[in-house]
Amino acid sequence: MFRKIWSAVLVVVILAAAVVPVSAAAEAPEVSAYAAVLYDPVSGAVLYEKNSGEVLPMASTTKIMTALLAFESGRADEVVAVTEEMAAVEGSSMGLQPGDRLTLGNLARGMMMASGNDSANAIAVFLGGDAARFSAMMNDRAAEIGMEDTCFVTPSGLDAQGHGSTAYDMALLAAEAMDCTAFAETVGASSLSVEFLEPEKTVRYENHNRLLSLYADCTGIKTGYTKKAGRCLVSSAERDGARLICVTLNAPDDWNDHIALFEYGFSQFETHTWMADENTYAVPVVGGTASSVLCRIQGEASARLYIDAQVTATVSLPRFVYAPVEPDAQLGQVTYRVGDTVVARMPIVAQESVSAAPDTRNGIQKWLARIFRPAQGK
Repeated sequence: MFRKIWSAVLVVVILAAAVVPVSAAAEAPEVSAYAAVLYDPVSGAVLYEKNSGEVLPMASTTKIMTALLAFESGRADEVVAVTEEMAAVEGSSMGLQPGDRLTLGNLARGMMMASGNDSANAIAVFLGGDAARFSAMMNDRAAEIGMEDTCFVTPSGLDAQGHGSTAYDMALLAAEAMDCTAFAETVGASSLSVEFLEPEKTVRYENHNRLLSLYADCTGIKTGYTKKAGRCLVSSAERDGARLICVTLNAPDDWNDHIALFEYGFSQFETHTWMADENTYAVPVVGGTASSVLCRIQGEASARLYIDAQVTATVSLPRFVYAPVEPDAQLGQVTYRVGDTVVARMPIVAQESVSAAPDTRNGIQKWLARIFRPAQGK
């Protein structure tokens, strides 16, 4: 069999993967929501949508952005002294009182559990100086995420003129937020104890997101409700390594909507498996008994991906290596991606040994070589 030999620093190719067939895909469900979207954050694919581009009020799911900005600020350990201005807000509450002192991180955690409008307002004043300037921060971050049809006016989601988003934009926000470890850990908890520094106490808050107990694969995120917005829910789920984001706006039966959409969505995933092939790569060897060493991809890798996901493979190898080279030494790797997301990696290892060539240089030559020796692989 003809054996391909490659010598490269970086080779980008599309590789076919063995695919484990899935059972017949389920039919898309009927949902109660006026607007809905089911989104795969890895491939960027929309698996289901209903009025997903229509701008609507999104109630307290707004707090996803408020919490994300708090966790991303780098100030999570700073102490917030609650003022009258911060605490004086209507609606759901974390129970803040003027004079309370707690860290910004704990303020955000309590907010996401209790859906506190008071804590959202406190975060806005602390980070932005006032709600208006904080709204500008929210909209700047939304633009970075690609939320093209969103306008944040309030940090809490209380109804306000011009405050609105789309189901699709909220899915983009949720995917971004779930990549923030502190945020994901917070919204994935069914309850959290929040420490107050003054008065010194610990308060336990329960998560309003019942989907965490109703659906085993649920990993977060946030509920919302106002009379104008109706019941709003943004949630995430993970199964066998596959991740999905679901958003419903104005959904009378939101819990069942999300369960049905997740079940439909996970039926659209399949297992991609990559195995070593016959391709070999030649990497130049410096100071060896051979001028190059052959290497090959080793082992196998797999990932659970959306059926239509496009996978690219990047083969990365050094420009050269120094002798000696041992068999099975890892010299590089192949990285599998869907878009910018790494879904799997496999090592590229030496298939043979290369001994160091006898050193016939004199002392001065060795000394000069040590001074001017280039960094390996650069």
